[in-house]
Order: sequence, then structure tokens, then C-alpha cells
Amino acid sequence: MNGDADADSPDGDIDMENVTRVRLVQFQKNADEPMGITLKVNEEGRCLVARIMHGGMIHRQGTLHVGDEIREINGFSVRNKTVEMLQRMLKSLQGAVSFNVVPSASSWYFSDKFDQSLSPKEHLSCQFLSFQKEARGNVGLKIVPSYRHAPAQCEIFVRALFDYDPATDELNPCPQAGIPFKIGDVLQVINKDDPHWWQARKWNSSPTEPAGLIPSPELQECRVASAASERAKQENAGKYPKKENIDKYSRRENGGHCSWFGRKKKDKYLAKLNAIFDQLDLVTYEEVVRLPAFVRRTLVLLGAHGVGRRHIKNTLITSHPDKFAYPIPHTTRPPRKDEENGKNYYFVTRKKMMADIEANEYLEYGTHEDAMYGTKLETIRQIHADSLMAILDVEPQAVKVLRTAEFSPFVVFIAAPTIPAVTEDGSLERLARESELLEKAYGHYFDLKIVNNDIEETINTLEQAIKDVSITPQWVPVSWVY
Repeated sequence: MNGDADADSPDGDIDMENVTRVRLVQFQKNADEPMGITLKVNEEGRCLVARIMHGGMIHRQGTLHVGDEIREINGFSVRNKTVEMLQRMLKSLQGAVSFNVVPSASSWYFSDKFDQSLSPKEHLSCQFLSFQKEARGNVGLKIVPSYRHAPAQCEIFVRALFDYDPATDELNPCPQAGIPFKIGDVLQVINKDDPHWWQARKWNSSPTEPAGLIPSPELQECRVASAASERAKQENAGKYPKKENIDKYSRRENGGHCSWFGRKKKDKYLAKLNAIFDQLDLVTYEEVVRLPAFVRRTLVLLGAHGVGRRHIKNTLITSHPDKFAYPIPHTTRPPRKDEENGKNYYFVTRKKMMADIEANEYLEYGTHEDAMYGTKLETIRQIHADSLMAILDVEPQAVKVLRTAEFSPFVVFIAAPTIPAVTEDGSLERLARESELLEKAYGHYFDLKIVNNDIEETINTLEQAIKDVSITPQWVPVSWVY
């Protein structure tokens, strides 16, 4: 314990306000072994434990807690050091390592001797009074790890709906501890205590593998909205947005702010983001659950116009009429000669169709030559009732309606064929551009992507994928189950 010169009161009692409890933490560390902690430096230049990485060395030992102040490392003061200097110091440590640590309130709370009927302050008073006779000057405490009080990990599985590379993220307080991932990767979230940086690992990683950092939904949504705001501002000014202006929201040490403005402008800036949040389709993570194999009820084909979806749909239905069917559309145009209601179209009045649209009974609809056409949800349900898989080649906006347990869609993106290095075919270039835009905007909905370089090969690949998905465990949105 460290005390000021006047820490003792006239009556011999310890002045608790002026006593600092310092403990000695000692352990062995291999040269290449990460410690599994990140640090931050407060305004007074003190080094604090920012987070404990789940599964890392310090987490397994239980010797440090978030908020603990590290005063010395192997006898050297770390006061007024930068975060980068401290992280390099931690990385270089090997052999016997010692920390002088001022525990946080939560660290003391997790002690084996803590009476949890008392508040932390009351308990400290009791402990200090019991040490009053023996404790004078500096006292070093060697801490034995306690696993019984380690906080329980959360176990949530999420599907990533965006690509992430920590090495290029200037917001990440510790890029080397980050986890890179792609759209569609399933992550196990271990810890969500930090509102801006969650701890997670790939779902199929070893249980002993340390967790890494991923941006929280709050931080990622703020990042996207901030970039959109800057882009709109630059476009309105007739300038192309510079990447450094979009990505450089704050210094790594602060890691929690997504605005590149100063603190005085923060409230005003965040207020302006409200409208942008409303306009953007912000996607970050989707909570998922792993289910045993089951048969999907709907096959959704997405792709650019002219990429071959209709041919694929017709081929599947013709080749396997006992497996697939296409929902018959409704229309307001009058039937032509020899047309039978319910065979190629259901013929309805405009008034009836408008009423059903108002009642949200249509998946999608449109107008062609003064007549309305649309796909009714009930026709899809009827196909399911006949134990068939409904095939839909819809616009991507319709996927939001279909992604429910009732329709259980298998969403396949038919990508444009690869463009030859030398080509003057403008239609192929248009197809490729439209395909790229669709994938960028709706790629987080895709269960499978097939590049349609050869139509027969594409159909064979799709048929095999439909078989495979029905015999293997599947990750589905948690809303399909609960």
C-alpha cells in the first residue's frame, strides 16, 4: 500500500482517501505469445487495461481486470507512454514478467476474499483496518489467479453482413488483435462489454483460440452513416470525396468515436446523422442459429436483367416438375383468346388488385402497357402446400419479405459471365456493371453465388447446391426459430 506522508490521522487511523493499494503480478511469457490485453492512456498519462481478450493468456490466468492501472512493467514506469509504445513493450516481453498494478474496483470485487454483501468502498475500509497494524510504506501482493469469478462469456452467433479488414481500419485501437472477415462468415461473439468493440472468433475455431476484436453494430452503423454524410456533402459541392476524409474519423487511441470532428461539434454532428440513419439500409450483423439439415421451401434467383435467370428457372421446372413450380402471376389485363384463368395468369380487376396490394398480399407488382402484373404471396404458399419448391426470379427488394421461416428461401445470385480481356460487346459490359452493383447492394442476402460462364454448368451447380443444402446443417436467422 502506498500512502501520503499525512495518511495517518491524529488518532492513528488510516486516512482511506490517501491510500493506494498496489499489487505485484508475476507470470512467465513466451516470446511470441500474445498477452491478450489492450491498453489505453488517460488524460493524466496513466496506463489502463482497456480490455481482456477472451481466451488469451491474461484471461486464462485471471490476474488483471478491465480498468486496472499498470504503473510499472519489469520495474520500468509506463507513465506518459503512448499506446503504440506500450503495445510494442508488451509484445517484446519474454521470460519472467512483473507488473505493478493498481486494481480497479471491479478487480477488487472479483477477489476471493470479497464480502459481496458490502459495497466495494465498505469492503476496502474493512480490509485496510485489518492491515492497519502490519501495513506501513509499500506492500507487494503476489496474486494467485482465481477462475471462479471470471465473468461468464456470452455465446451469440452472428453472420457478418459486410467485409472487414482490421489492418486498414484506423478506428481499431489494436489492429493486430482484430479479426478479418467476409460477408457471410459466421462469428461467435464472446464479449459485448465494450460498446464499440466486441470480442469474437470464427464459429469453427478451436474453443481455446483467443478471441479477437470486431466493430460493434453501433460503431459500424455510425461509420457507414458518417461516410454517407461526407459523400453527400462532397457530391453537393461538386467534388469527389477523398478516401482519407471518409475513413479518418478519429485517432486509434480514442477508438470509440466515429466522427472526424472535434468534441464540440459532436452533438450537432450526431443530430444530423439521424436523417441519414433513416435513409440508409444499415446492415452489420445478423444473429443466426445452426439447425440440422432441412429442405428450403423457396428458391430465389437474383441477378442482372438478361443474365439467364428465366432460362434457369424454366429448365429446372421442365426437368423436375415433381420438385419445382413457379407461382402463377395475377394481372388486370383482359384474357386473350384461348387463355384460361389460373393456367398462365390469374385475371382480376384493377380494383381487386389494388385492394390486395393495400392489404400487403403481393410480393411484388408492376405495370406494363396499362395493365398491372404481380406475384401474390398466396400462390407461393399453395406451391408449398403441394410439397414443391417455389422458384422466384424477383427483384432483390422482395427478398426482405421472403426471408422468414414461412418461406425459408435459398437465395442464389447468378452473376454475369467473366468479360474477356479484349471485348467490344457493350451488352456484356452493361451486364457486368449491373451485376457488380447488385452484389454490392444485396450481397449480404446471398446464400450462394454462381458465375454464369456456361448455362448448363450453372444449372448443374445449382441442382447440386440444392441437394447439399438439404442434407447439411444450416445457419439461419434466429428469427426463423424464436
